[in-house]
Amino acid sequence: MLHEITFTVNDEPVTLAVKSHHTLLRVLREQLGLTGTKIGCENGECGACTILMDGEPVNGCMVLAVEADGHKIETVENLNKSGELHPLQKAFVEKNAIQCGFCTPGMLMMAKGYLARNPHPTEDEVRQAIVGNLCRCTGYIRIVDAILDAAKEVA
Repeated sequence: MLHEITFTVNDEPVTLAVKSHHTLLRVLREQLGLTGTKIGCENGECGACTILMDGEPVNGCMVLAVEADGHKIETVENLNKSGELHPLQKAFVEKNAIQCGFCTPGMLMMAKGYLARNPHPTEDEVRQAIVGNLCRCTGYIRIVDAILDAAKEVA
């Protein structure tokens, strides 16, 4: 069954027909071509598909597309919409917090949502905030350092 939904994606209004069982992750990638949001476990365990829904980090694989109706969605593509890297992106580059890069979009979106709520976090608070975002390469030290550095500029 198809449902027509209207929502905002990266500050642009969108109206789409979506299937009842399709996740927001699938719709973002397949219908809107926003492939920066990664497909990981598809069970809400890895955080690779983290996006912001009304400013709050959510796993796109756990949200049905029909649930996005009337909401504001932000994906990693929106971070450098102006053509300049977002402070989080700059910090990730400067701190070498990227290795394979697969987890990076989800980490960035989780960090953006978290820093909006807590602009002056401690190291322990950042570690707790990203607990749902798995990285197989960096060991998290550089990721945490990058988020803490970005917090100084974002605040």
